[in-house]
Amino acid sequence: MPGCLKPIRVLVVDDSALIRKLLSAILNSAGDIEVVGTAIDPIAAREKIKKLNPDVLTLDIEMPRMDGISFLANLMRLRPMPVVMVSSMTEKSADVTLQALELGAVDFVSKPKVDICSGLEKCAAEIIEKIRIAARAQVQPVDAPKPELKKLDVMPKYSADVVIKSKKHHKHILTTDKIVAIGASTGGTEAIKQILCTMPAHAPGIVITQHIPETFSKAFAERMNRFSAMTVFEASDGQHILPGHVYIAPGNQHLVVKRSGARYICELNGGPPVNRHRPSVDVMFRSVAQNVGPNAIGVLLTGMGSDGAAGLKEIHDVGNPTIIQDERTSVVWGMPGEANKLGAVDEILPINEIAQRILKISQRLEKNGLEQPGQKTSE
Repeated sequence: MPGCLKPIRVLVVDDSALIRKLLSAILNSAGDIEVVGTAIDPIAAREKIKKLNPDVLTLDIEMPRMDGISFLANLMRLRPMPVVMVSSMTEKSADVTLQALELGAVDFVSKPKVDICSGLEKCAAEIIEKIRIAARAQVQPVDAPKPELKKLDVMPKYSADVVIKSKKHHKHILTTDKIVAIGASTGGTEAIKQILCTMPAHAPGIVITQHIPETFSKAFAERMNRFSAMTVFEASDGQHILPGHVYIAPGNQHLVVKRSGARYICELNGGPPVNRHRPSVDVMFRSVAQNVGPNAIGVLLTGMGSDGAAGLKEIHDVGNPTIIQDERTSVVWGMPGEANKLGAVDEILPINEIAQRILKISQRLEKNGLEQPGQKTSE
């Protein structure tokens, strides 16, 4: 890397000497990352944070003297900084990791249960990228000129075409049943929770694609079900999409919305990753554009990369209202920012306003069944 750029300074906190050694080696190999220190537990980490002033912290969950969750809660209250959790891929750890994301952790690294050396080395690129993302997270909003519209350049093997072929849009019957399609990635678990906590039990059916590993998606759905007045599922194949219900894409499977007569159903698809993700937001959004037509509302939340931007444009182009989370409240304004560059967006809102806006739009569409959903109103 150029000598004028400062490396990302990382403090690794883990009670395992092997994990500390492996993570340090992986991160130091990146060139733009420097592990400035390690700590065996949060008590030791507290002093090293004061002394070393790292940019990013990697934090284990189960440690002696103080667990990672308690330390994270204190850290975010007293000295907020980007944190990437290091979590074992178990059902119990999944729920605790989701709690860490709610407390303010940017992301997490899945620690393999067996063969730790090769397991971590295989996901070295992912670990490095998550540290880079964390270092850029929670930035202050910048007053910048509105970007020019551009075509999103996605390599064919990473586009939604590998799962669902693009086709000319057909006319759809306008129905009173609406579907809200939400996509998210980095920072999305907490953003989704904020929306679902506000939604009433009678809200329109919601389909969600959140980039999340297979081991964590069921725990995430169960956790959201505890917080929401709606009924939240990890989506299953053939499941009917009903008002008052939420369907979250399982990790490692695309969620596709299909029409079956007058109803909409979930279809799970194990096709190739799109934009390097499975589940992919672009795949779900394209299926909504093709099979739901003007009966949908598209929402794209915080996340790194561009997955969902092209799909939101497809939803927008069939006349649907589209919303993205604003830069100020996003952990990373990658996915929504790319959608904005494409001209796929009707409204840019802070996360705390999105749920009420979804409800207002859906109520308007139900009342004015012949109105074009993408049409602007004076409200």
